[in-house]
Amino acid sequence: MNYLIQFLTFLSDIIKSRRLILELAKNDFKKNYLGSYLGLIWAFVQPGCTIIILWFVFQVGFKSMPVNNFPFVLWLVCGIVPWFFFSESMSNATNSMLENRYLVSKVVFRVSVLPLIKILSGLFVHIFFIGFLFGMFFIYGYEPNIYNLQIIYYLFAMFILLVGISWLTSSLVVFLKDVGQIVAMILQFAFWLTPIVWSYNIVPEKYLIYIKLNPLYYIIEGYRESFIYHKWFWEHTYLTTYFWVVTIMFFSIGAVTFKRLRPHFADVL
Repeated sequence: MNYLIQFLTFLSDIIKSRRLILELAKNDFKKNYLGSYLGLIWAFVQPGCTIIILWFVFQVGFKSMPVNNFPFVLWLVCGIVPWFFFSESMSNATNSMLENRYLVSKVVFRVSVLPLIKILSGLFVHIFFIGFLFGMFFIYGYEPNIYNLQIIYYLFAMFILLVGISWLTSSLVVFLKDVGQIVAMILQFAFWLTPIVWSYNIVPEKYLIYIKLNPLYYIIEGYRESFIYHKWFWEHTYLTTYFWVVTIMFFSIGAVTFKRLRPHFADVL
């Protein structure tokens, strides 16, 4: 019962700080890009180049065929756009405590918002790429439809998952600096183990269940179902239930861990 009260109090503090979080996220976004010559353009250049390279390798080099009779480039972009948001936000949020040591030592500042600031900063770029997705589909002759609206649901689901995991990793990295490198390594494995540049249809049925245990599978395929396959998320009852059980578990563990370790941050940093 005591843990539940602490958890609810923790969430209440986050909600009260929502305006501060949004303002700091805007400042963080500007700080990351406005100091360079090309400014905000860099926020979109690197992901754009990665998309072009992957398209060239798989479409031109490996001569990948359309997936389920759908243009490969559209299928690829639907998977890699949410991955960009997840991987960048996860890396930045994990190191948010180390990057803002001067704020951690301030008693009046709610350091629990620091991972959220990094995630929201990445969200600004992600919203642009969602618009880019709509543009590409329109160019290929696919008009917006009602299924596209559930992209809001999948974005919310990914946001909650990110917050929970980043609370856990950002609190642990204060005491164990190797956590940052471990997260980077896990993200590299996750990219190739998640059906982003390859279709899960090539996986034997007996191994597919292990692929689906990865919560990112739910998000990546959710984006594709919103734009390509036109299926609602509630059609996958068991997969949706599993995803939210895992997400709530990460969210709860992350929040409790952060709350317990918070008093020791200043001493270590």
